[in-house]
Amino acid sequence: MDSTELVDRLLAGERRALARLLTRLENGTPQRLREVVRLLHPHTGGAQLVGITGSPGVGKSTLTSSLVSVWRDRGRTVAVLAIDPSSPFSGGALLGDRVRMQDHVLDGGVFVRSMASRGQLGGLSWATPQALLALDAAGFDVVVVETVGVGQAEVEIASTADTTVVTIAPGMGDAIQAAKAGILEIADVFCVNKADREGADRTIRELRE
Repeated sequence: MDSTELVDRLLAGERRALARLLTRLENGTPQRLREVVRLLHPHTGGAQLVGITGSPGVGKSTLTSSLVSVWRDRGRTVAVLAIDPSSPFSGGALLGDRVRMQDHVLDGGVFVRSMASRGQLGGLSWATPQALLALDAAGFDVVVVETVGVGQAEVEIASTADTTVVTIAPGMGDAIQAAKAGILEIADVFCVNKADREGADRTIRELRE
């Protein structure tokens, strides 16, 4: 099946075509990526793109799952692109984020896809921009991209998303040090996750200073 047919089926609402196109984007050549972008671009611009980033262990996937529930309660369809670390053996995604979002697996208004980072710096996969175009063109109201969680290098998300959420947890490192590293400068929204932990109030104060 060529890219034109896949895009036509995606635009008709066929989820299998969307999944196949995402695989093709992830494994494709630069020429193929350009071809798919050309086909998708006229059908994009309708989705809100939300980036969720933060250091490993702060609870990004838990936050993402909770936000998906809120959006679904409001009648909005949601796609989640979870950038996972790559397996050192296969180069594929380890699929951890998809495992943590099992609450939504039977919801037809939610689409979850893991994509391997394949060692790409910046917290995203090299095919992320094209994958987000595909999810946008597929007609989802909200498209979430969750970064791999490598820390301060994840500033690339700010140039990709309409809204960037930086997630921080008490006891996971000094918020001021994070600011010096530059990651806080990219945020539209700060989320202090795991706020029942000791030190949550101090973390919030540091963010507000």
